Amino acid sequence: MLSESGWRFLVFITLFLLIVAGELLWPRRELHFPKWVRWRRNLSLIGLNALILGLLMPISLSMVALRAQTDHLGLLNQLQSGPATNVIVGLVWMDLVVYWQHRWFHRLPFLWRFHKVHHLDLDIDVTSGLRFHPIEIILSWCIKAAAVLFMGVSPSVVLISEMVINGAAMFNHGNIALPLGLDRWLRRIIVTPDMHRIHHSVARSETDSNYGFCLSWWDYLFFSYTAQPEQGHISMELGLRGYRSFSHHTLLYLLRLPFK
Repeated sequence: MLSESGWRFLVFITLFLLIVAGELLWPRRELHFPKWVRWRRNLSLIGLNALILGLLMPISLSMVALRAQTDHLGLLNQLQSGPATNVIVGLVWMDLVVYWQHRWFHRLPFLWRFHKVHHLDLDIDVTSGLRFHPIEIILSWCIKAAAVLFMGVSPSVVLISEMVINGAAMFNHGNIALPLGLDRWLRRIIVTPDMHRIHHSVARSETDSNYGFCLSWWDYLFFSYTAQPEQGHISMELGLRGYRSFSHHTLLYLLRLPFK
């Protein structure tokens, strides 16, 4: 029987390899910067985040959920709702929280200092979906922990939610060319690579749109949806203006950037 960390790793590596295969077989855009250099930097940051989170935050979100369940904390535990309601409400709630968390990281200057490390990537692919500054990872954990306690999300639903959101982040950052008809159908429900790529445009109006991670509903509901980039998916420029020198995007540079 696999542990929680075992299940998370198994799902992660399976989805990672499938998306990488999709990028190799059906690339959407030509990458402008060496993939192996970007991967080295992105994966180094991802590995550092995993180490820091393990050392500084030894309590998992599932453990927070277990405490809420044991002490009958949160709305769902107070209402004593059924298993199906707990799963549906819990998953939708956690995705909604991640949507608004993402908007806050764009709108609040202090939070944006850390989140722009994610947006500096001048190309995006599967590794971009997990490339965040360590402090953003810690702040995100705290926000999600508060959300788990408030709603009383069960430990099993928290585990599923974390795997779904991480998998969705890798998928919608993937450099994969989906058939246009399939893309139009999928984005009625989930965030597709074409939909999320717009969020990484250098055009500020496009960057400040399409915040969703998994469900696309929130962007429609809260008026943050952009259907297509003005310059088109092939010609659009990614990243942030003022940070165009790829040679400067080293691991040390990314770690120090929010404090400059």
